[in-house]
Amino acid sequence: MLQQVISLMSSLQQHRKVVEQLRREASVKRINVSAAVDDLKRYIQEHENDDYLVVGFHSQKANPFREKSSCSIL
Repeated sequence: MLQQVISLMSSLQQHRKVVEQLRREASVKRINVSAAVDDLKRYIQEHENDDYLVVGFHSQKANPFREKSSCSIL
């Protein structure tokens, strides 16, 4: 009997968590994919001058991903 009560309480808690999650998801503001794509394209175009993958680095020393020199003096 006690095991059934514990199991029922656990199941009830799980269902409450699911309902809370579904309520959070339902309250999220949604927009059309076409609007999201337009916003994304506009953001990319506005920030392309700051994108090092597009414009590169002004000098090789400014590039944190450059190959490190493997030559050393013995």
